[in-house]
Amino acid sequence: MDYRSEIIVAINQLHGCAARYAATVPVTEIFQGKILWEGDVEIFDLAGHPKAKKAYAWGHPVAEIEGVQREITTVLEIPPVESPETAVKAAIAATEKK
Repeated sequence: MDYRSEIIVAINQLHGCAARYAATVPVTEIFQGKILWEGDVEIFDLAGHPKAKKAYAWGHPVAEIEGVQREITTVLEIPPVESPETAVKAAIAATEKK
């Protein structure tokens, strides 16, 4: 399965809706002069979600466990998330809270 297909499956499983690829945007999140995160954010149009019309997602390789080769992060476009940049910030904030 290719990268975008993996993300579409993840969106479907996590959020219960269909996703269609729309675009890829490079994002760099800098905090106090240091790069916290840098990569491409995939943008998907959603169908069938009650609140969100878009989802932002990205993945990174992980040690293969039971066939999983990539960890996928998905963030729905629900305020305050309104762009790929704010999706990355929300994901970083959620990780910091754990």
